[in-house]
Amino acid sequence: KVVFVFAGKAKFIGELLTPVAPFDQKSGRETWTVAFAPDGSYFAWSQGHRIVRLVPWSKCLKNFHGVEGTNASSPRHLSRQNSDGGQVVPVAGEPGEHTIDCGDIVWGLAFGSSVPEKQSRCVNIEWHRFKFGQDQLLLATGLNNGRIKIWDVYTGKLLLNLMDHTDIVRDLTFAPDGSLMLVSASRDKTLRVWDLKDDGNMVKVLRGHQNWVYCSSFSPDSSILCSVGAGKAVFLWNMDKYTLIRRLEGHHNDVVSCEFSPDGALLATASYDTRVIVWDPHKATILLELGHLFPPPSPIFAGGANDRWVRSVSFCHDGRHIASITDDRLVRFWSIEERAPQAIAPLNNGLCCAFSTGGSVLAAGTRDGSVHFWECPRSIASLQHLCRLTLRRVMTTQQVDALAIPALLRDYLAYKVI
Repeated sequence: KVVFVFAGKAKFIGELLTPVAPFDQKSGRETWTVAFAPDGSYFAWSQGHRIVRLVPWSKCLKNFHGVEGTNASSPRHLSRQNSDGGQVVPVAGEPGEHTIDCGDIVWGLAFGSSVPEKQSRCVNIEWHRFKFGQDQLLLATGLNNGRIKIWDVYTGKLLLNLMDHTDIVRDLTFAPDGSLMLVSASRDKTLRVWDLKDDGNMVKVLRGHQNWVYCSSFSPDSSILCSVGAGKAVFLWNMDKYTLIRRLEGHHNDVVSCEFSPDGALLATASYDTRVIVWDPHKATILLELGHLFPPPSPIFAGGANDRWVRSVSFCHDGRHIASITDDRLVRFWSIEERAPQAIAPLNNGLCCAFSTGGSVLAAGTRDGSVHFWECPRSIASLQHLCRLTLRRVMTTQQVDALAIPALLRDYLAYKVI
């Protein structure tokens, strides 16, 4: 029995465009990454050719609601580039908006915020060059030359220049616990852990990938790191001991994107095999497969070149929606309760996506350096789901399975019934 489900059209609310110049037609103009600050204050994107833009998110929303499709980054809004290739210059007439020339092509972006009571893991150091306060917001940029530059978002000051990778830094992610532990994923086949509260000291090198590492993501409690790359396996790491927990097997092609659900009970991974897989990371089982090609392709087709490569996946902060970017020129919004898209939207040459901190807006970056924004499908979460989110933040699947409660309720809490 085949059931056809017709997806609605996602509501487009605006875009940020990069200026067009003759050299823009060459390689290097891509928006490889977009990011929202944890407190929702800023949005950042790599608009190509070494440039990162920082825009107050509230201003973006105001512009979008005023005129749909507002060009909030036209050439007349861009600041001049400094000769030193690293200074942040506020845009004239637009307080809080910044342009950063990072000195090389930007592949990875990540915001990090500090919690004072989270101390450095390097207990033998008594003196630090930087003392990060509670109100400080940092931006990490991963570059084509293997360097990582750390910026103070509010002052525009370059704080640290981390140099240890030997190839492109493809992705960056901060631990969400406020410890300012940063993980970088690189084409040099390694992940590196940096302690920014210890002046950027490199704590550990995680080895296990046999090829390029594309993406990494922390669990909400910062105890587990997922990493994916040019290979079919999904790696899970214990970030207290810096050891490999397990590999998840199920994809048929390179895995290029990953993200945990807000309660840490689910893990979504995107692959060139035309699928997004939703896993139970605690039991290494597949709970849901979101296919982008119907009928589902054979493993031979999915394992090679095709026009349905999934480029990026993002978990909404409501814990109920997932977004995917695919080479078939569509953005899809999925509900974890359905196996068909809930809403779709056209997008040419999409590369990456991320939900806003509140979860109401999805940002997607493209090969031409622009960013497009859509509203997430609106629905009211049930009390059951909210209770499940709360419980699963503090309970593993094994702990749920041990509860003396009816089997149906146990399965619901373990996302076996979704």
